[in-house]
Amino acid sequence: MVEKVQRSVFDTRDRAEGLAVLEQVYAVQGARRGSDEDFAMRVSAAGVGPVSLERVCWQGAPAGGVGEHPGVLRVGQVLGGSVNVSSGRDVVACQGPFLLPRGPYLSWWEGLDILSLSLDAAVVQDQARALSGSETLRLEFTGAGPVSPALGRYWSVGVTHLSRSLQSGDEVMINPLLQAEMTRSLVTALLHTFPNSFLERLRAPVPEPRPGSRGVRRAVAFIEAHLGEPIGIAEIAAAARMSPRGLPAAFRREQGTTPLGYLRMRRLEAAHADLVAADPTAGVSVAVIAARWGFAHPGRFAAAYRDRYGQAPSATLHT
Repeated sequence: MVEKVQRSVFDTRDRAEGLAVLEQVYAVQGARRGSDEDFAMRVSAAGVGPVSLERVCWQGAPAGGVGEHPGVLRVGQVLGGSVNVSSGRDVVACQGPFLLPRGPYLSWWEGLDILSLSLDAAVVQDQARALSGSETLRLEFTGAGPVSPALGRYWSVGVTHLSRSLQSGDEVMINPLLQAEMTRSLVTALLHTFPNSFLERLRAPVPEPRPGSRGVRRAVAFIEAHLGEPIGIAEIAAAARMSPRGLPAAFRREQGTTPLGYLRMRRLEAAHADLVAADPTAGVSVAVIAARWGFAHPGRFAAAYRDRYGQAPSATLHT
């Protein structure tokens, strides 16, 4: 079932009202209250399915409280002001993207402007098990900061793109394939950006027999049969009767690319066929066709299309 993007904006100059909203958004309780003088708070939120993005701008006297969100994995990024977060003996370094503790934590903020992305913890757990090939993997995050500066920047770019997508027209974001690809991409980025038990399992060598071409053929057949559906490496590997770790190596040996690379190639070809067949006078756009086949970023789609077909997708549409 397709879910619509839910958007909301809230403004207040009443400190008690603002703290009540923080309790709803961040589960912040026991917050210290100060003077309402020069106080203002704005909360804007947008989300779809297991993904939500919130931006909170707080002006006025400093405040603090206790937060907890056991069913959610939330990554924050300070855009202005400051916030200190501590959980037990651990103090979260709130520089760049940082993972908030799921258990109780103390926070203290002043003049804060913070953007946070939330993902359903159960969805992240399920994908971690699927990608690792272990149905018993218990996902635990062991650090608040990115495993490297490069991955921290990668995460921030992804969140910026998500923010633009969620604020874009519903004609793109209500696409079920695009929603599924967006969620899968964010969860995969989260699993690779912040230290956790999934990454530790990936680093451990797992001997696997060299597979024959039969599994790769099954993978190709599955991709072809489900090209327009929200599938990823976990589903493809299951259809191939191989592990999510063993399939990419076998696929690369026999097809010269990865399963997901092959999937993107075939979807690009499908988008090309739609562009050739489309009537531009009927209001069909490149963005809608790209989104139909899971390409959320217009610039990246145009670059990939130009590399493959030697012209911009708009040129094909209007030929």
